Amino acid sequence: MTNYKTVRKAVFPVAGLGTRFLPATKSIPKEMLPIVDKPLIQYAVEEALEAGIDTLIFVTSRKKHAISDHFDSAFELETKLAEAGKTELLERITEIVPDEVSRVHVTQTEALGLGHAILCAESAVGDEPFAILLADDMVRNDGPGALSQMMHSYRQTGASIIGVEQIPREWTSSYGIVGVEENEEGHKAIHTMVEKPAPEDAPSRLGVVGRYILDPAVFSYLRKTPRGAGGEIQLTDGISAMLQSHSVLAFPFEGERYDCGSRHGFIKATIDYALEHEAIREEMLDHMHTLLRKSGKV
Repeated sequence: MTNYKTVRKAVFPVAGLGTRFLPATKSIPKEMLPIVDKPLIQYAVEEALEAGIDTLIFVTSRKKHAISDHFDSAFELETKLAEAGKTELLERITEIVPDEVSRVHVTQTEALGLGHAILCAESAVGDEPFAILLADDMVRNDGPGALSQMMHSYRQTGASIIGVEQIPREWTSSYGIVGVEENEEGHKAIHTMVEKPAPEDAPSRLGVVGRYILDPAVFSYLRKTPRGAGGEIQLTDGISAMLQSHSVLAFPFEGERYDCGSRHGFIKATIDYALEHEAIREEMLDHMHTLLRKSGKV
């Protein structure tokens, strides 16, 4: 088997304004909103660590100190928990990121889109393949995480890989959409990428979701990418240009994705994760049963 470069670095674009969750996100980054007892960004980081990532690159804004604070040590809190003998709680806040994992913070000075955010990470990524995880997209499964699944495919092919899922055709105007052809190895090779097409113009129903493994060549294409949909530099446009010279595969990973960038998806994820949480599962079930009985649904 060909030995391709190991993917060691992951970029987390967290500079967005989170306008759909205002006023909650006026002072709190949307990535710090909790699903039960962990913020969105922590779920994404844990997925990256499971996949073998050893360098976490956060592309943030000047006002989002809460994210770096979350992954930093909290001496006073840790001391109080230790003195109180609350060992389990202490472990939960000190073992979020292992000591051997590096953290890099890069500032995106202007909100010019996802493509621009990734371009801001170029110096931290260097000349090696890298992963991108969007914390808005949570993926829950019983086996390996979405990024681990994509890493396995990358080790087989060495090609850039984009996470996708089948979406209803009427949703295409909210997604980047890919057109694919199955190659000789059975992989879905992307030949077309369109950002938020109308349903009648979409090349397929495969919507791009927030997981990527990309060749560093994408940076050179992003530098030449003009502003697209919404007046922003779109990552989809940069990858689309890269298709001319680099193979990019679509990867429909296993697991349930929650669009936590929407209120509906965020609440759905909260309910589902709460029902899996051993400490509160029974209380939640009782409460939901009460609500359904009051509504006449049961």
